[in-house]
Amino acid sequence: MKKFEPRPGWVVQAFRFALDPNASQQQALRSHCGAARAAYNWAVSWVSASWWQRGAEESYGVSGQHLTPWRPWSLPALRKEFNQVKKTDPRFCRWWQENSKEAYNTGLAAAAAAFDNYAKSKRGQRKGQRMGVPRRKSKHRARMSCRFTTGTIRVEADRRHITLPRLGTIRTHESTRKLERRVDNGTARILSATVRLERGRWFVSFQVEIERAQRTPSRPEVAAGVDLGVKCLAVMADSAGEVRYVSNPAHYDQAIKQLKRLCRRVSRRQGLDRRTRQTPSKRWLKADLERNRVHYRVANLRADALHKLTTTITAEYATVVVEDLNVAGMLKNRRLARKVADAGFGEIRRQITYKTGWTGGRTVVADRWYPSSKTCSGCGAVKAKLPLHVRTYHCDACGLVLDRDENAARNLAALAAATGTGVAGDQDAQASKPRGADQKTRNTRPSRKARAGWAGGTNLPHQRQQETGDRHQVTEALRLR
Repeated sequence: MKKFEPRPGWVVQAFRFALDPNASQQQALRSHCGAARAAYNWAVSWVSASWWQRGAEESYGVSGQHLTPWRPWSLPALRKEFNQVKKTDPRFCRWWQENSKEAYNTGLAAAAAAFDNYAKSKRGQRKGQRMGVPRRKSKHRARMSCRFTTGTIRVEADRRHITLPRLGTIRTHESTRKLERRVDNGTARILSATVRLERGRWFVSFQVEIERAQRTPSRPEVAAGVDLGVKCLAVMADSAGEVRYVSNPAHYDQAIKQLKRLCRRVSRRQGLDRRTRQTPSKRWLKADLERNRVHYRVANLRADALHKLTTTITAEYATVVVEDLNVAGMLKNRRLARKVADAGFGEIRRQITYKTGWTGGRTVVADRWYPSSKTCSGCGAVKAKLPLHVRTYHCDACGLVLDRDENAARNLAALAAATGTGVAGDQDAQASKPRGADQKTRNTRPSRKARAGWAGGTNLPHQRQQETGDRHQVTEALRLR
């Protein structure tokens, strides 16, 4: 399916609002989210059943074209099959008409995307951590979410209500004037709406194609390097020689004393236990709600601080250089995981990337193995080792004494003007072996290049092609399991 591209001068932006549904509307929202989960589980079971059947048939000696054909997992194929099954299957025939068709389309689209990601990851065409085989979602642990792409999706003129298909008009907890004004002026067009339950409150997120006025940074000729850290959230050094420090607000650390007290209160009360079918008491629900409210406040404060920081950076500089940090690896360090998660390194890079696109700038991502902290910003000498506890940089060649983070930020700012450095995002640079860094850090997983999974080997079937050459792989995999 072709990816949606906004019109020239337009961008895709999200507007999120809290909802205040009544009791019947809450029940309808839960029903739609449950329908999406049921459709997802049906698609996963329907596709994977053919994989297991082929493996069983091969163990009986069946081969060639006599095997059960692969079932496609494309969204049109899943939708066509589900429309036939829902009328006769006892799992759906009694209640499928109670929800909008968009609820079932949400689950089928999620299943199609999950199988595509698994197939691309197995072939080595998808970056990041290896994806596993799609699994069914639990009724108790799955996130409640449903997306609407067709039908009546609008923001009402009173700016306090929204309308969604089959759900009707729902009151919002806050004013929708920011979106309604743009829609009324013709500078915004709603593409889709997603309802989601988060920490006991319902939210709606509108995906909007919006026309943004052309803006230029206040200092378009200056490039800035941003070095992220735990003690100082960001150290910004620009090519003009100005250096600024942004302290880490550490919202979680400020609330940790209160959270410990609330967690002790929750643990002392009768909670949910599915093994013994114990239901939580009202006092436990009240204490858990109070604890979740603190977590929610910390998350909101963190998001607000990060948005203000990234907006300030992109509004001033046209070129911003950031590092390609291995945040997933940092979170495995038990001494720094809490600090790194509270800082939000990955979110800062994501926001800078799309906000520089809004202002007409560019984001340069330094290579993960670029020695920004070990390199002297004065003479360019590189140290062999620089432990993390050494916070002051001493150059043995020129005698420069500088703060470690400031030295790294200066090197990143100077990297914006360099060419041929292998920096991802630089138009003139060519990065060699872009997956080399991930391969160096992946030393705990054994190689699965020659092993066959229960999906039929490394080459998964295309939606409209027959799989050949994998007769004995599934049989061996089932025998090993």
